[in-house]
Amino acid sequence: FGRAPPKEDGLKNLLETGASVNAPPDPQEQSPVHLAAGGGLACFLLWQLQTGADLNQQDVLGETPLHKAAKVGSLECLSLLVASDVRIDLCNKNGQTAEDLAWSCGFPECARFLTMIKCTQTAKSSREHPEGDPYAPVLRQKRSFRTMESRVLKRKC
Repeated sequence: FGRAPPKEDGLKNLLETGASVNAPPDPQEQSPVHLAAGGGLACFLLWQLQTGADLNQQDVLGETPLHKAAKVGSLECLSLLVASDVRIDLCNKNGQTAEDLAWSCGFPECARFLTMIKCTQTAKSSREHPEGDPYAPVLRQKRSFRTMESRVLKRKC
């Protein structure tokens, strides 16, 4: 009963043996922060973030910790990463963002969360640089989250 899950044990061993937070410890080039996010281990992820982990480091598949958290549907890990100013626009080697992976892996709550963050960041960027963005007037209009969500769903389907 008191035993940690295998992924948690592996991550714990890496950390106890002094693995660098940004050094890829395995052939897949996954750092401890990739493993924590991919395992949905928010407590380990938080510790990694506090020790200076590279949030945008990509593994051999081009996936970041955000991609890993999206693939397992860990809203808690996604929230931690987004709060730490991770880049949500990075694509893996298949051209997929974390948002795309959340949709394709069947985690709509996570996908909607990432969509909302992306829209918020786009709107903020438009307000800061309106002259270079042809969509700035549209993004400035106030819309409810439900309206935005339904439009995104229509575009995805």
